[in-house]
Amino acid sequence: MNETKVFGHQSPDTDAVASTIVWAWFLRNHRKLNAVPYVLGSTNKEALFVLEKWGFTMPALLEAVSNEDTVSIVDTNNADELFGNINDTNIISIIDHHKLTGGLKTSSPLEVVIQPFASTMTVMFNVMNIEPKDFPREIAGLMLSGILSDTLEFRSPTTTDQDNELAEKLALVLGINMTEYANEMFKAKSDISGFSDDELVKLDSKVFDIKGKQIRISVVETTEPQFVLDRYEGLVDSIEKLKVTDGVDTVLLFVVDILNEQATLFTRENKAKTISKESFGVEAVSDTTILPGIVSRKKQIIPMLSK
Repeated sequence: MNETKVFGHQSPDTDAVASTIVWAWFLRNHRKLNAVPYVLGSTNKEALFVLEKWGFTMPALLEAVSNEDTVSIVDTNNADELFGNINDTNIISIIDHHKLTGGLKTSSPLEVVIQPFASTMTVMFNVMNIEPKDFPREIAGLMLSGILSDTLEFRSPTTTDQDNELAEKLALVLGINMTEYANEMFKAKSDISGFSDDELVKLDSKVFDIKGKQIRISVVETTEPQFVLDRYEGLVDSIEKLKVTDGVDTVLLFVVDILNEQATLFTRENKAKTISKESFGVEAVSDTTILPGIVSRKKQIIPMLSK
């Protein structure tokens, strides 16, 4: 049986990594496909912690695809976050929770499910039609992890009632305290010691076309923002290098303080200062600017930059 490659976006976060494994499990066990999970890049330590917690190893790195490949895409529908030749492959399904971006094309009909929830896991749950008690324990653990990560334990404005309800059911089945487990996840995510400045700027980073400008938006989510801010000079140098190599108009770095529900925007560059004032209504008077209440790139940062 031909292999079906399952993968998410570049710079994969916990939800993207876990979703590849969960969806590949479903395709293998319930649709009888030879589905294999992959990742398209390195990830943060939260994802590594989650995989170890539930007994998984990191999926293999997929470096290229061809017109002979059959693929299933999770946690994105944006062609710019995938391979340049993604449309040459046989795409059989897209399972996602982001806005419809366009750019993906297929030669035959496919399964497309895009729903407005905070986590891909909630979308998959609706597709799979399996009760939480009937999931293998390790799969339920990954699903709960994806929801807690993408909602920042329900702090994010992307959170819906269904995300919350599913997480509660999964936690009940698993017999774990969600807050205690989420704190363990966020502690792992906050450990940035193993990443260079270049790696940290690109770890959770996406390029967007906003008002005709190419803007790379990088986010570091942490419970200890000072550890990131202590590396300010090196990170600014990495931002400048990335702007040149990417050919983008600007690179914005947001350090999201999970516990205090705010973001610190790096505002040494004049463009960033202007954006702070015009998009977020906060006057930037120094090299860093605190944006109260800003925690979500999808629900807050992108819409506010686009208005």
